[in-house]
Amino acid sequence: MARAGLTTERLTRGGAELADEVGFDQVTVSALARRFDVKVASLYSHVRNSQDLRTRIALLALEEMADRAADALAGRAGKDALTAFAGVYRDYAREHPGRYAAAQLRLDPETAATGAGVRHAAMTRAILRGYDLTEPDQTHAVRMLGSVFHGYVSLELAGGFSRSAPGSQESWNRIMDALDALLRNWPTA
Repeated sequence: MARAGLTTERLTRGGAELADEVGFDQVTVSALARRFDVKVASLYSHVRNSQDLRTRIALLALEEMADRAADALAGRAGKDALTAFAGVYRDYAREHPGRYAAAQLRLDPETAATGAGVRHAAMTRAILRGYDLTEPDQTHAVRMLGSVFHGYVSLELAGGFSRSAPGSQESWNRIMDALDALLRNWPTA
């Protein structure tokens, strides 16, 4: 019988909190059992194994970011939408570094198709329609934006910009300006 109070959702959220505290790579069923002060076996009626737990945390993180992005994008277009969308990723990574790392987990195709990653892609494409990009340029631009956002955030979280001037925020603002200009003047093949 499952221990009273333990649910898959509660364990997933506990795992997400643990990821933010100690790093996503350190999240295991054993670590989660220690966090809840229960035996590992009592968790197996809620999560199959550590990979299942990590997948659930990834899906939670993607859902949380998608909800934030949808709120941030409401009523915005063009550079305002681009900047708001990028800001969601950056802010989320700063607030929840373990969850952000979880959101990068490679999911199997079936899980990915039912997760919030689909919403992220749709929102990114909606922003790009404001720049009049069509296929295949839209796909190239989606990949570029994802690479820039993730690359910058990852370097910033690792302290890569903390030792020199100008400040990280100033560089971020300049990058948003540059991305907007590039998207407005997207090169044609």
